[in-house]
Amino acid sequence: MKQDILIGCVADDFTGASDAASFLMSKGMKTILFNGKPDGEIPPCQAVVIALKSRTQETKSAVADSMAAFTWLKEQGAQHLYFKYCSTFDSTKEGNIGPVVDAMLEAFGEKYTILCPALPVNKRTVENGILYVDGVPLSETHMKNHPLTPMWESEIAKLMDPQGKYQTLNVNTELLAKSKEEILAVVDEFGKDKEHFYIVPDYVNDENGTKIAEVFGDLTVLTGGSGILVPLAAKYQQAQTAKDSMENSVDGKGIVLAGSCSKATLEQIADFQTKGYASYKIDPMAVLSGTETVDTVWDFVKTHADEEVLLYSSDQAENVAEIQKVGKDKIAALLEGLTAAVAERAVANGYTRIIVAGGETSSAVAKKLGYHCFEIGESIAPGVPIMAPLSNENIRIVLKSGNFGQTDFFARALQMTRK
Repeated sequence: MKQDILIGCVADDFTGASDAASFLMSKGMKTILFNGKPDGEIPPCQAVVIALKSRTQETKSAVADSMAAFTWLKEQGAQHLYFKYCSTFDSTKEGNIGPVVDAMLEAFGEKYTILCPALPVNKRTVENGILYVDGVPLSETHMKNHPLTPMWESEIAKLMDPQGKYQTLNVNTELLAKSKEEILAVVDEFGKDKEHFYIVPDYVNDENGTKIAEVFGDLTVLTGGSGILVPLAAKYQQAQTAKDSMENSVDGKGIVLAGSCSKATLEQIADFQTKGYASYKIDPMAVLSGTETVDTVWDFVKTHADEEVLLYSSDQAENVAEIQKVGKDKIAALLEGLTAAVAERAVANGYTRIIVAGGETSSAVAKKLGYHCFEIGESIAPGVPIMAPLSNENIRIVLKSGNFGQTDFFARALQMTRK
């Protein structure tokens, strides 16, 4: 049955989906998040977010899965379709951002769309078409060493060149300051001899975001990070207190699981340890050899049964590079599988609050726990909400992208979910 869904969003990983959902929720939109394309009916809501694992998927499969999700959302009555990717434009030269955007433009008959990864509240900004992280061009940041999607360029048009079919128009701050009619006249002139094309708007502050939503928010096909979702949500409905807001805290023990090797997560681990929490480092080589298992990791948890502990495989970039010499994908799959199995055992042993750091790790944990549909609650940090699985409302789960969150994020997440 069709609903009046204001926006349907497909994200290329799980934490990106929860990030998007939290920003939509912040503007009062009743938001439901699905892990994978749903089979059944959607609970009553105004926004639907579908999490895929398409960021590092083989390109043909990524496009097929993404388009199946978007087509399903359209069939459910979604008025606008939004492709959510990371605010650091995580992708390889082969994709998968470009191929999915191209498929959307072609399938839904849109001449152009925006590429808008900026998230100013987390210091991801776009100026003159260049993506900055805390004032540093993307390719000069820690993202140049990302184990799965190393970022080789900072200009969004150049990042799209090898993976997208079409040309890019930068809408800089000077042009963005003009009227909607003047901006669209420039856009129309650029596109008059083109089948499709992309728009990259500058986005360094909230005023820019509001203008981008005003000028381009009527498009059916939109793409970007979570930042622009706030002004888009405001455009699509009047801001209001979220209806039927869920309880953020529950009784029961909490556990923290970290697989991200980002600078932010490493700092969060150090802060958690400094605060006196117990922690256990999972050895990737021992996992590979079979000497580190769910049982050995759980033995540590059992010895700290009255504490809230951290289990992590995160490490410095140079150590990760050395470990990956034995097989990047194999090591990643083993660590994700082990961490997910530990999460499953935690829930089976009465843990009700699961905090996870890392996009791939979060996706693996959610899948292993069998949670496919979540209600979205309060955010611990911008883009990181507390979530309640609709199939088990006594559980609270927090899934964060590696780069997100305050230094004290882990302690804060445990506190906010603890009744």
